[in-house]
Amino acid sequence: MTIQDERAESPGRPQRADARRNHDLLLRAARELFDEEGDTSMEAIAKRAGVGVGTLYRHFPRRIDVVEAVYRDDVDQVVAVAERDVATMTPWEAVDSFLHAFVTYAFGKRRFLTELREAFEKNPELRCDARERLEAAIRLVVERGQGAGVVRADVTGDEVFGLLGPMCTSASLTREQCDRLVGMVLDGLRPPVAATR
Repeated sequence: MTIQDERAESPGRPQRADARRNHDLLLRAARELFDEEGDTSMEAIAKRAGVGVGTLYRHFPRRIDVVEAVYRDDVDQVVAVAERDVATMTPWEAVDSFLHAFVTYAFGKRRFLTELREAFEKNPELRCDARERLEAAIRLVVERGQGAGVVRADVTGDEVFGLLGPMCTSASLTREQCDRLVGMVLDGLRPPVAATR
């Protein structure tokens, strides 16, 4: 079993291929517009996706539904990075790659943070579920690094999450500053060098 949750698409029959394609197009369009503009209209999302507004509302009856769907998809992608990195990279490479992927994810959230906070207020489980999954992904990567001796033993994945989390909400940090801060976190994660006499 992986960290990925086993959420079913719907309790009924699976989506048709064209409905799945439209859903994916709408998610991609919404993410692009959130990244470019932050605040965007449902009509703009439908236009960017190349579908009618009716199709958009069939998939996402309310604007908040689009925000939740983009957020859930982003969390899915970050969790998938952790699993992929652990399976395909050396322990330290996986730590480095995942922390940078997490910051990319966090940086992308800032454009629609107000709407995301509204989604959290309306659906508190959304935030709790995402936090649990992200913390589990960080623990997976950090604990593997600790097992290999490349990550210091006196730190937990939850503490690393605590260091990275504020990057999600700080509107003043630039991408370059975020990358520098990740470099500092990575330096701090390395096991301390024994003092020489």
